[in-house]
Amino acid sequence: MSDTVSFRVTVDSDLKKQCEAIYGGLGIDLNTAINIFLRQSLRLGGFPFPASTDDYNKETIEAIQEAATLLSVAPSPKRYCNVDDALKELRK
Repeated sequence: MSDTVSFRVTVDSDLKKQCEAIYGGLGIDLNTAINIFLRQSLRLGGFPFPASTDDYNKETIEAIQEAATLLSVAPSPKRYCNVDDALKELRK
């Protein structure tokens, strides 16, 4: 097992509460979410999401969070070439 260290991050208290609620709804704590962010940053060589000024709607944010959770649980999810193949699998 690798060594672990603690570090301090200063964030707005409301931001922290909102993020704890979001990640709590996904079944993980803020510490785990930060670790996922850091691991994905290493894996991708930068931010694990497009860094832009575009605002995402609630549905898109939920989809991104779901995808991040799925990747943290199953790093090699089954992939499909097209929507029809994915739908066939869902209907089985």
